[in-house]
Amino acid sequence: MRVALIIGLGGLLLAGAGPASADDPAAGRKIANMCRTCHGLDGYAKIPIAPHIGGEPKAYLEAQLMAFKTGARQHEMMSVVAGGLSAQQIADVASWYAAHEVTATLPAGTDPAKAPQACVSCHGADGIALFKDAPNLAGETNIYIDTQLKAFKRGKRTHEIMSVIAAEMSDDEIRDVADWYAAVKLTVKPVK
Repeated sequence: MRVALIIGLGGLLLAGAGPASADDPAAGRKIANMCRTCHGLDGYAKIPIAPHIGGEPKAYLEAQLMAFKTGARQHEMMSVVAGGLSAQQIADVASWYAAHEVTATLPAGTDPAKAPQACVSCHGADGIALFKDAPNLAGETNIYIDTQLKAFKRGKRTHEIMSVIAAEMSDDEIRDVADWYAAVKLTVKPVK
């Protein structure tokens, strides 16, 4: 009898919990005020060591923020910021930044066929991600891309695909990739 009562109460508690709240980009905009110094309110980075996050896939943004929150990924600023956010706040701010429409334009006369072949299947020739769990690289500074690729190469960051790709790249090849995507013009349209 006692077991049945506990199971019944547990079921009621679970049923009452209901689904998580839907993502709220408007709430995310308020949270983004904490992000604006480095990433901009629209997600266009204000400093060269921060990535552009406007228009990034929501799944990618959420995964990165959760990695910083849980310690799976470390950064002196982002670990603190993400550590103070709830899962709902992470979903909301990811929705805000993902809601921005982005376009990428290769420099005039650039042949897309000359894009870094190790990168195009996930990040595209123009740096706009082709998969929801890959980041956009369009318009990132070459120092940012160079730093991240070298972190994958040296094991400071790990990823089942990127670690393998970066490990096989020379520093000159990394710089070529960084220069390619840094030359792409990224435009982030404000959310209306």
